[in-house]
Amino acid sequence: MNDNLHQLRCFGCGDRIAGSDARPDFRCVHCGDLFEVEYAGWNQRKGHDRPNAGALKWLWRERRSSSEVLDQSGVWRFRELLPILDSFGNAVTLREGNTPLYPLLRTAKALGMDQLFAKHQGMNPTGSFKDTGMTAALSVARERGFEWVACASTGNTSAAMAAYAARAGLRSLVLIPEGKIAWGKLSQAMDYGAVTCQLKTDFDGCVSVLTEIVQRAPIYLLNSVNPYRLEGQKTPALEIAEAFDWMVPDHLIVPGGNLANSSALGKGFRELHELGLVARMPRISVIQAEGANPLARSFRLNQGKAMEPVEAHTRATAIRIGNPASWRKAAKTIQETAGWCLDVTETEIAIAKAELGAEGLGCEPASAVTLAGLKKLRAENKIAGSESVVLVLTGHTLKDADYTIDFHRGTLLTDREKAGYEAELDQLRRNAVVVDATPAAVLAALEGSAG
Repeated sequence: MNDNLHQLRCFGCGDRIAGSDARPDFRCVHCGDLFEVEYAGWNQRKGHDRPNAGALKWLWRERRSSSEVLDQSGVWRFRELLPILDSFGNAVTLREGNTPLYPLLRTAKALGMDQLFAKHQGMNPTGSFKDTGMTAALSVARERGFEWVACASTGNTSAAMAAYAARAGLRSLVLIPEGKIAWGKLSQAMDYGAVTCQLKTDFDGCVSVLTEIVQRAPIYLLNSVNPYRLEGQKTPALEIAEAFDWMVPDHLIVPGGNLANSSALGKGFRELHELGLVARMPRISVIQAEGANPLARSFRLNQGKAMEPVEAHTRATAIRIGNPASWRKAAKTIQETAGWCLDVTETEIAIAKAELGAEGLGCEPASAVTLAGLKKLRAENKIAGSESVVLVLTGHTLKDADYTIDFHRGTLLTDREKAGYEAELDQLRRNAVVVDATPAAVLAALEGSAG
């Protein structure tokens, strides 16, 4: 580990340690808070010691046409901002990142907006944003000589970890809450060879069990408490800035589950600003599901200064987390960028997911909270129609195909949840119909659909 180029700084008390000195659970020995990776005085460097912004932009652009394996990764393409390895030859990559930034033309028109985009992280190798963080943290595990890696998961983390572990020749352990994750995600971890244990508890209970395990056995923890995960997860900020020709959007809207992603993206934009690659940071807002909304409640009650865990209930399984580990980091990101934190209902999530689908962009339900949140922010005049907005879609639609099928069959929502939204739901549903095997029957179905 390249401890000469980076160190870990406690987010709570500010204590600094070498990366190799971190406890197995990545908690500070003094205050119990989380760490983040800090690089040696980027914003204090002057003259020849300071990275040249123009040279970095040129280098990163040139790498897009390179045939080198690391250059084809949307994470390691920016490796000058991730000096976390002694040798980049130890990096484990599946060519993650470089995900598309789609304009949402019809949705923008419906909301009276000029510039609305979706950064679709579901286009990563295992179908979620977790790949960008996993390539970084698992590479550290490999370089440090670990044979086993582990995570507690609601699905996406386990899929990413298992895939990258398999690629690196490492063994992986997955703890999941019994019956509370989408089978599409669980099937991935199985396919990639993970030892998978379903525990009779929720996600937070799985985290608690795993925290004890990594202190008893030489197993490297790969949940988002691992600060190296966030180093990979910050790179979509660099991709977004690059796509905007280094003029960042006005707003970035992110789903809120364990809350590491929003803080990672905030760190990415902050570092770009410190290095002079961008002139400012975007406002970063976090959207949670109403049934798993501890941070949104915190902002309503005390502006994010304290948070009480909740018992999480939402069909958006990727964000069904009641006690998010990175809430302080996320709260700081929201506060320092003057963003917002709010929650949306199950019905609002389902409608937003179908609206994104109507644009040809499939995403898992947790991703759709971003559009549902944007609609609320527009209704409250917190985002102007002239401002540019990027929605971060964190997972692919095939992660939870049952959710989509149930929505279009009309069985996803209860009668109470449907109340007041019947016309909108009927317009969005596209259930498969059974007709006779004749051209006339199919044409009749077409006429009915057009009507």
